[in-house]
Amino acid sequence: MRRLSIIIPNYNYGRFVAQAIESALAVDWPDVEVIVVDDGSTDDSREQIAAYADHITVIHQDNAGPRVACNTGFASSTGDAVVFLDSDDLLEPTIARESARVWGHAVSKVQFPMLRIDGEGVPVGTSFPRFGTAPTPDQIRGWMRATGEYPTPPGSGNVYARSFLERLFPLGDRCGGSSDSSCLAAAPYLGDVITLTEPQARYRLHGDNRSYVLTDPARFSLRVERAVQRHQFALEVSGNEADGLAPLFRGRHLLQLRVAGRRLRPDDRPLPGDSAARMLRDALTSPFAPGPDGVAHRVLVSTWSLATLTAPGPVARRLIDRRFRQPVAG
Repeated sequence: MRRLSIIIPNYNYGRFVAQAIESALAVDWPDVEVIVVDDGSTDDSREQIAAYADHITVIHQDNAGPRVACNTGFASSTGDAVVFLDSDDLLEPTIARESARVWGHAVSKVQFPMLRIDGEGVPVGTSFPRFGTAPTPDQIRGWMRATGEYPTPPGSGNVYARSFLERLFPLGDRCGGSSDSSCLAAAPYLGDVITLTEPQARYRLHGDNRSYVLTDPARFSLRVERAVQRHQFALEVSGNEADGLAPLFRGRHLLQLRVAGRRLRPDDRPLPGDSAARMLRDALTSPFAPGPDGVAHRVLVSTWSLATLTAPGPVARRLIDRRFRQPVAG
């Protein structure tokens, strides 16, 4: 790992983007390039970004969405390691040195927990995902092949190898408007995912986080639909199409999204072949599916899923609210 490229796509986050830029400029590494792609902001983002123009590369484009902004930033970058930093998130100064410590030629990405902060940047006391011990790349590959999921942070919680990204970029729209889904899904198939257990980034919680599913019940079905898209994308780019959709019925995280979507929008069918009966069966067998989760969590997911599927509507909605008060990645 020689040069680190930090790409910051921004749209109307003028109140946060300066802090994101400052965190990128504070990274302790001898060769860092910072590229900010403003995606047609209509607030004061341009003025905020302009204050750092002597220290960063600034690109302005018409509004086209975060995926296109990431494509633009990646095309302009030169680092052999790349971070896509959401403009409301922050990096820790140690991110480069900690990633370099575990870097290798087979790495697709280095991932790490993200510390949750509030809208003012104050830590709220928790980080995610929670890694008790770092899983091995082979374990992560095995979980992905078996269940279509593995413990991973969202975009800002990953340092990608350029050699991996070059096999995917420029990204098309099949996995949605963000760049996260494609990269996160393909990483275990096309290289080694290395996990650090100490937070190297900060995830800001505020009312308009794109991943806050409770703001719109339709987002549960959208998450499931996106999971299907990114799973199929990862299988295609890795030549594992024969795996089909079967792994998605074994994923515990996806099971909870499926259940919530079913109760809130029963007419949606984002996962082909899914049904209430299938969810009940998957909830019963969920404790025995592969994955990093301990026994207590496996039982909790199974119990919550069964209760939410069978409870009266108002009770089911309360169960969903309690489960999904925190943002959901992916």
